[in-house]
Amino acid sequence: MYYLKTSACFDSAHFLHGYNGKCANIHGHHWVVEVTICSGKLQGSGEKRGMLLDFGDFKQAVKELAESLDHTLIYEKNTLKPATLAALREEGFSLVETDFRPTAENFAAHIYADLCSKGLPVSCVTVCESPENCAVYGE
Repeated sequence: MYYLKTSACFDSAHFLHGYNGKCANIHGHHWVVEVTICSGKLQGSGEKRGMLLDFGDFKQAVKELAESLDHTLIYEKNTLKPATLAALREEGFSLVETDFRPTAENFAAHIYADLCSKGLPVSCVTVCESPENCAVYGE
């Protein structure tokens, strides 16, 4: 089995609605996303012969996903009042609404599914919200 790994990072804020602790408040992280893809076969012909996937293409897909979350407030759908959202938008803040609670675990699963839907043979995704705290989702 062949494995390739790349990473990207983003800075964003989030909060955990309904959580009983400090993470219920808006706070930020320097998130690091590491993606591993795998295949038993390498490409057999053409300019990508001998490669699982071109590193440039792989890195670009992960980078684009990270950039879409960079310097945003990520919040779970229906956890902020409409007036709060309107005020944040009026101030020009970049907001990302998710259908899931924005935890490292859920980010890992979300990124895994997103990259798989783009045809990447994803083995696992690691999302670290700090150097000591990481969540892994994969096969």
